[in-house]
Amino acid sequence: MWWPAALAATVALCLGVPALVAGGSSASGTDTVAAAPVDGSPEAGFARDMSIHHQQAVDLSFIVRDRTTDTAVRNLAFDIINTQANQRGMMMGWLDLWGLTPSSAAKPMAWMQMGHSYEPHDGSLMPGMATNTQLDRLRGLSGREAEVFYLQLMLDHHKGGVEMAQGYVDLAKNESEKRLALSMVIGQTSEIKLITEMLAERGAQPAS
Repeated sequence: MWWPAALAATVALCLGVPALVAGGSSASGTDTVAAAPVDGSPEAGFARDMSIHHQQAVDLSFIVRDRTTDTAVRNLAFDIINTQANQRGMMMGWLDLWGLTPSSAAKPMAWMQMGHSYEPHDGSLMPGMATNTQLDRLRGLSGREAEVFYLQLMLDHHKGGVEMAQGYVDLAKNESEKRLALSMVIGQTSEIKLITEMLAERGAQPAS
């Protein structure tokens, strides 16, 4: 079930990560190497927090996959599982390369440096994340009810994810991680439009 994340971590470590520590070229053409990010940096904080955020999106998508036969919803869930599991694997691989732990005692989103006021509750650690109560409710639904509730939860999830990814883009010092965050902004913004249309097709509205 979790092979995409493991594969992505391996790819990040073996191929993609060296670009993160390459600082560019000097005027003489000699390559320079930047220091690895440290605890408390936006790079470390974003990798840790977005990994948690992505993991819940994967969990939500696995739940709905087994509770509906609707092709469009199952295809969306499959895309989210593969995309976000792979992106999570990359971020976890970077943390390992930097010699940092996959989690820290810092308050979620503290790295955004903007005094974020979101208060974690019932398992929802960051904006857009579903609560434990909502996860339990989704597990108890099936058919159209499961589809609609999943789409509502994922719409909010993507909105929170876009906010966090854009927050990192605005602070980024590592170009590879910045490109990944920007791809999240673009990809999830596109899926927000798709999910909104899918809700309308089912005669439903966003939850918030």
